[in-house]
Amino acid sequence: MRIAQIAPLWIPIPPYNYGGTELIVSWLTEELVRKGHQVTLFASGDSKTSARLIPIWPKSLWRAHLSVPHAVFGLMYKKIFEMQNEFDIIHDHCEFYTAPYSSFLKPPIVSTIHHPMYEEMVVLFKKFPNINYVAISKSQRKSAPGVNFVRTIYHGLPIEKYSFNDSPQDYLLWLSKLTPPKGPAEAIEVAKKAGEKLILSGNLLKEYGDYFEYRLKPLIDGKQIQFVGVADFAKKIELFKNAKAFLYPIKRVEPFGLVVIEAMACGTPVIAYKEGAMSELIKNGETGFLVSNQEEMVEAIKKVHLIDRRKCRESVEKNFPLRRMVNRYERLYKKILRQRKDG
Repeated sequence: MRIAQIAPLWIPIPPYNYGGTELIVSWLTEELVRKGHQVTLFASGDSKTSARLIPIWPKSLWRAHLSVPHAVFGLMYKKIFEMQNEFDIIHDHCEFYTAPYSSFLKPPIVSTIHHPMYEEMVVLFKKFPNINYVAISKSQRKSAPGVNFVRTIYHGLPIEKYSFNDSPQDYLLWLSKLTPPKGPAEAIEVAKKAGEKLILSGNLLKEYGDYFEYRLKPLIDGKQIQFVGVADFAKKIELFKNAKAFLYPIKRVEPFGLVVIEAMACGTPVIAYKEGAMSELIKNGETGFLVSNQEEMVEAIKKVHLIDRRKCRESVEKNFPLRRMVNRYERLYKKILRQRKDG
């Protein structure tokens, strides 16, 4: 098949450090190329891929520091319009950016929704039922009745890139984007209540500078609570595999949570709030613990030694392999194209 992959332009493909969506786009693209498809990736010029790359801007938008970065998306859609006859199907990862243009594109569109289904997104997506939306969890799909979801496809990861460790060090880990909904302050408070060492790693957007400076920084003492900055892929794996548990006190309806299965792939159990898709990823008492508040999280930390780290790894191998994700997308592409041909 001739497949176009439309990536968000904020972060390169694959990401230098933070970027769950961008990792998924990269892994999907590379595997489709490996399987013999003609894949074209629309992304920033600092992206790296074995597919044909159509660079929209020399640098990813977070690194380019443009005055009006959203204008670059207009340039991307102009390029897609010009090239659309070269594709059998378009797989979009830009969600609300792409929806208004979908009426003018001839190839069928598959759109994976990587964000929580906020009300304004639901309103928008209902206006464009011509798009074949893909949910990344059952929870996400249930949260948006009326949207044309055609499949639920879990994220998958290349398990061989994640080192397993059955002998962790004595620290807890929090790793994500440093924003209030991701719960870094709550993770610190839990670690302090539990008397445990906590390592935090994440990237900081300038709009959350005050949050870090006035909410998080006063809680970081460099000893019990350590902040190690943003982690590239290799550093992330080291942090995951050596942690005795991964804390995820998420405060939003998380549509998936790639960091959860990344931690478990390294053998690290996850203690998370019962939000969004967490119950679909974590088997309570077997690969981690699902809790409702800080007090329950503190109690769960006391039981984390009872978790068999091999079962965490095995859960990812069984439920979230990369090839399963790619095969399901491939079957969906073929089904949509067959339906269009028959119609």
